[in-house]
Amino acid sequence: MFAYQPSFVRRGAVSIAYYDIGQGKPLVLLHGNGEDSSYWTGQIAEFTRFYRVIAVDSRGHGASGCGSDGLSFALMAEDLKAVLDACGIQKTHMLGFSDGGNLAIKFALTYPAYVDRLILNGANVEMFSGVKPQTQIPMLAKYGALSVLRHFSKTAARRCDVMGLMVHPYGVRMEDLERLTMPTMIIVGEHDLIREKQTRAMAAHIPDCRVEVFRDGDHFVAAKQPSRFNRTVIEFLLGRS
Repeated sequence: MFAYQPSFVRRGAVSIAYYDIGQGKPLVLLHGNGEDSSYWTGQIAEFTRFYRVIAVDSRGHGASGCGSDGLSFALMAEDLKAVLDACGIQKTHMLGFSDGGNLAIKFALTYPAYVDRLILNGANVEMFSGVKPQTQIPMLAKYGALSVLRHFSKTAARRCDVMGLMVHPYGVRMEDLERLTMPTMIIVGEHDLIREKQTRAMAAHIPDCRVEVFRDGDHFVAAKQPSRFNRTVIEFLLGRS
């Protein structure tokens, strides 16, 4: 069970949950698809030694509501802005994992003035060519099944909307990354489900970007190698090489 209690901000009929922990310069944490802020259990205790952590449950995930408008990264970026505004935050570091990394990209392109330093862990731009086929093909098959079942089950409909975030393009092209002028770091595992070619292309398009590849790591390096992950993140945020 997650050790922290959420706060909520209203977005129309939907409540967006977030966890406001610690003091200092803000650091926003964005989880991956089908997860919630508890993904960052191995990070929060360490990060709050240095930062005010704002961990957000994306719309349709965790303690956040879903609403009747479906799910999209554009909609979730507006949710994130509402959270930051409610917290009185005008500038923050941002760390996103997987779909949370994609959300961080979408938000940073839409509201660049809000983002100081950006960390993308296992993010991608190209939904098909950017992900290895052994991951993408089963995901497409599952999404197809849920697309049928959604007509008979509210649970299936919600799961279909969530999985759709990994299937449909989210309105960002590789060339759009050239507008991410804030210092950026991309973290991937050596055996990540994101193609190495995708990661290198993203880094080449972001003007001020470095890549950290975790040896023997997979997509879930934050959970499986927390000490190294936390140290890498903090050193980058402090401006150390």
